[in-house]
Amino acid sequence: MNRRTLYLKFILAYIIFGVFGTIIVSSFVSKTVYDNVLSRKAESYYREATIIANTYAADLYQTTRTLEEVKQQIDDLDAFLSAEIWIINPSGRMILSSGTPLNLDEAVVVEGFDPMITGNDLYTTGTFFGTFDREMLSVIAPITGDYRVKGYVVIHVTINDIEAEVDSFMRVAYLLLVILLLLSLIILVFFTEVVYIPLRKITEATEQYASGNLHYELNVETRDEMGYLAATLSYMASEIARSEDNQKKFIANVSHDFRSPLTSIRGYLEAMLDGTIPPEMTEKYLGIVLSETERLTKLTNSLLSLNNLNMKGMVLELTEFDINSVIRNTVATFEGTCEKKGISIDLVLTGDVLLVNADETKIGQVLYNLLDNAIKFSHHNSSIRIETTEKHSKVFVSVKDFGIGIPKDEVKLVFDRFYKSDLSRGKDKKGTGLGLAITKEIINAHNEHINVISTEGVGSEFIFSLAKVDD
Repeated sequence: MNRRTLYLKFILAYIIFGVFGTIIVSSFVSKTVYDNVLSRKAESYYREATIIANTYAADLYQTTRTLEEVKQQIDDLDAFLSAEIWIINPSGRMILSSGTPLNLDEAVVVEGFDPMITGNDLYTTGTFFGTFDREMLSVIAPITGDYRVKGYVVIHVTINDIEAEVDSFMRVAYLLLVILLLLSLIILVFFTEVVYIPLRKITEATEQYASGNLHYELNVETRDEMGYLAATLSYMASEIARSEDNQKKFIANVSHDFRSPLTSIRGYLEAMLDGTIPPEMTEKYLGIVLSETERLTKLTNSLLSLNNLNMKGMVLELTEFDINSVIRNTVATFEGTCEKKGISIDLVLTGDVLLVNADETKIGQVLYNLLDNAIKFSHHNSSIRIETTEKHSKVFVSVKDFGIGIPKDEVKLVFDRFYKSDLSRGKDKKGTGLGLAITKEIINAHNEHINVISTEGVGSEFIFSLAKVDD
């Protein structure tokens, strides 16, 4: 696909706009202006012709003024109006003509004169019955007396004068068109800078991302929708890149976590077979092999659990149960482990019974995972605090240890699959790194939230919410 197609369309639209604008101004606007000026001029000259017909010409026919007096008047009006003024009889015989000397001996007759030539209009255009050799605008006003038409006042003005006035109007129209085109060009330039160039950068970035270059840097520094789109696209690419990195880490972690116990199992079995391990020590090392197989089973089950959550979703069996009781039962399962490490568990529970609405089995798994983590990463002879509180129809459960903590830049990663911080690797050699990922999936399935607060070297606190059952 041609990446310049959109821009070329706008250029083409601009050219078409300019061409059609010129055509419209030169034809439609020109004709409209011409008709308007012609009609306005004709109306003005007709008013003058009517005034002359009702005054000087009427006085002439009533013999109250002489031909010389009327001739002088229409000559003056000729100079004032820049028009030729006639007084003619109904038969077409010229009585007076401005600009022409008075000559009573030589009669001038307009052949074929017909005062109805104007029809329903106030004017007519043409050579006026062949009298002129160029096109003229002519208006005819009747001279009446004794209830009859005695003659006509005819005013002629050359069309060239009207066209000159039209041209002056058209020059203004063309100037406005040029200004409009320049403004449109400014808009086009503005569009280029604000829309097209950022859009081209975004298109180029999407092509880079599609080809696998997810680290391509997209720079669109605007605070509008284009900038927001670019930022969103860049964020999406970074998230995909992070997801790919996590996937690589996922595969690496799975490979490592499977390879380590398999290597141990193979090594011990080979040692027993070739006699390196004496028969009296076989039972001990078979126990180690069994422990490693349990580790593999646990890892496999965790992977299957996560896969089922993602593929099918989680089916919850919501019931009302006492969260305090579940906490006490979960703590009881770790008594032996806590005694070995000298860890005490402090329970700060709200009330004897605190009812919540959730899946009891899965919440028990959440508490088991959190407490298991807390014990693993706590120092010997330390304590763990488990607390329940009520707030706004919610129950909040907190599991807090005072162990090694989590580095600040890794806190947001604790719920990722196979996450193990560098600080925890030495303490959690048998962990799968999937417990917290499963925990978060379970809490999310309840439409609740789980958060972590941790300080390196001080300890970690996990807090999750559940829906409280009203009393």
